[in-house]
Amino acid sequence: MEEVISSKIKYQKEVIPQMMEKYGLKNIYQVPIIEKIVVNLGIGKILSQAKDKEKMLKEIEKDISLITGQKPSLRKSRKAISAFKLRKGMPVGLKVTLRGQRMYDFLDRLINIYLPRVRDFRGLSLNLFDEQGNLNIGFKDLSPFPEIGLKKLIFGLEVSIVIRRAKNKEQAIEFLRLLGLPLKKK
Repeated sequence: MEEVISSKIKYQKEVIPQMMEKYGLKNIYQVPIIEKIVVNLGIGKILSQAKDKEKMLKEIEKDISLITGQKPSLRKSRKAISAFKLRKGMPVGLKVTLRGQRMYDFLDRLINIYLPRVRDFRGLSLNLFDEQGNLNIGFKDLSPFPEIGLKKLIFGLEVSIVIRRAKNKEQAIEFLRLLGLPLKKK
């Protein structure tokens, strides 16, 4: 069994030299880097259907804390929308912004544990990248996350990997491919 290398070490030892060689970069500060990973979760619909809203919110916060390793911040609605039965100040989402070592730990778990456990997974589509090269992954089902067990959770999760210093989308795709993220071929 091969040893799994941390994403941070892989970035420093393998990705930087390969990106500098391939794109003719003269300085390591021109090489793309992951700035942050943002995990978002919409909970407005779940809480509106729950009988005990406080208990449900605490349970969801605990599960997201287990997945990310960091306590999420509660996001509240800014204005009332009657069509959605939404009042100003109601909780509508949870957000976690990961940076530094927690970001690399989450990225390692995403690459080595979560994505391989997704049913019928054949790589991430290149359509998930925006024009700046940021990757946005949506999980409808949270069963690939072993931290929360086999609870029947009915919410989706969005993971955004924000990349800095990428000149274009293709450079960001190559950067994440070298980092070990399973991406589909063009």
